[in-house]
Amino acid sequence: MTTIARGTDTLTRDALTVLQPGFVGTTAPDWLLRRIGEGLTSVGLFGRNIATADQLAALTAQLRAERDDVLVAIDEEGGDVTRLEVRTGSSFPGNLALGSVDDTGLTRAVAHELGRRLAACGVDLNWAPSADVNSNPGNPVIGVRSFGADPHLVARHTAAYIEGLQAAGVAACTKHFPGHGDTAVDSHHALPRIDVDLDTLHARELVPFRAAIAAGSKSVMSAHILLPALDPARPATLSPRVLTGLLREELGYDGLIVTDAVEMQAIASTYGIERGSVLAIAAGADALCVGGGLADEDTVLRLRDALVAAVRAGELPESRLADAARRVRALASWTRQARGNAAGPGADVQEGTAPGTDIGLVAARRALRVTGDALPLTSPPYVAAFTPVANIAVGDETPWGVAAELGALLPGTTTGTYGPSADPSSVLAAAGSRRIVAVVRDEHRHPWMGAALHALLSARPDTAVIEMGVPQAPARGAVHIATHGAARVCGRAAAELLTPTPPVT
Repeated sequence: MTTIARGTDTLTRDALTVLQPGFVGTTAPDWLLRRIGEGLTSVGLFGRNIATADQLAALTAQLRAERDDVLVAIDEEGGDVTRLEVRTGSSFPGNLALGSVDDTGLTRAVAHELGRRLAACGVDLNWAPSADVNSNPGNPVIGVRSFGADPHLVARHTAAYIEGLQAAGVAACTKHFPGHGDTAVDSHHALPRIDVDLDTLHARELVPFRAAIAAGSKSVMSAHILLPALDPARPATLSPRVLTGLLREELGYDGLIVTDAVEMQAIASTYGIERGSVLAIAAGADALCVGGGLADEDTVLRLRDALVAAVRAGELPESRLADAARRVRALASWTRQARGNAAGPGADVQEGTAPGTDIGLVAARRALRVTGDALPLTSPPYVAAFTPVANIAVGDETPWGVAAELGALLPGTTTGTYGPSADPSSVLAAAGSRRIVAVVRDEHRHPWMGAALHALLSARPDTAVIEMGVPQAPARGAVHIATHGAARVCGRAAAELLTPTPPVT
């Protein structure tokens, strides 16, 4: 399983230090604890590792029993991408909802409360926020994960999010540098290419990252995207021109650079994870995220040994690996200190955002955009959910929609799920005489969804339509509600609006 480095010499420890691996299970396996003892400084958590808040707190305590400065990272964006609430849906709306409200105080407060909950569970590095400018409405992987399509709006909310999160003692990891918003390909599956000139890149993609650096983001995550204007040969994660030349030297960033997951196909299918990891560290990355798909000891040892071998072969300067490890340890030191010094005052927390306050629902209500007359539902409706295939970042484990929330307010509500082969007549048959609530997600990206909705509205013009993705398609239906995200609280806010006596916010 391992062929080169078995000891705990400085080189081996540095190679372990720059890894951010995942694992399977809700308790730490023995192999992980052993590697932490040998120098592994970071651990990444995913939905599969989390059952309850108490269990998560016990897990992080188990990790810190091995070393108290271990970095515990998570991919918790709120909104559609949640790990804390992977089985129920998030208590926080995502970035697009916050951007649509455009209240930086609200964004800061939401991020602070999310950070407070993470810190309470022992998590101290969040692979968020997404600072991507969603300039391509057809983007299959960013969408509602972005604050919007305006670079300056994205910039001010990225900064506010970082300030709120880090005031709670949790390090931010601003992603996906230098910007994943203008892609038509999901880098989980292949290598996206963005053909824009340098002027466009500076005026659009880089604006939020400059704001993130000014706001003191403790880490930045690279994107597996090819930008020929910067480097025609290598994707950003593997490019010295992008990570060292642009991010370090031109933008002046001195924090931790983390790669997006190296097992994503944009890297793995072209370079392989071992070669890709060596090239990433050589290019200027300091930490290698791995474990969303590959979550075992063998992966950790393969990457450790690849880095050690590259140094010994002269392909990776030992000083570069040592510098990367130093930056990881520096962040671990900051988070250890921040755990005891999380500051409320620096978060600019507004009224109604104290611990236990449902600031996420408050934000979701404010994010609703309503077209037409919100005729109240007076009896249980039929909810027709038109469901696209979820992208890998979002996953298909997390429930979404409004059926459960409407059912809580109007018992007897029933629902059906429909895909690309759905026949609108089957929706009508299932609904019978009930009022129909049609739920869509990114209708503009799915012609089948638009066609089904057109047929449904032709037969039943009193249908209410709820768009839970990017509201790019024209609003239609007796009432059209854009939630700007599919988090649980977004569904709750829409359900409240459709019921006779929605609460006063």
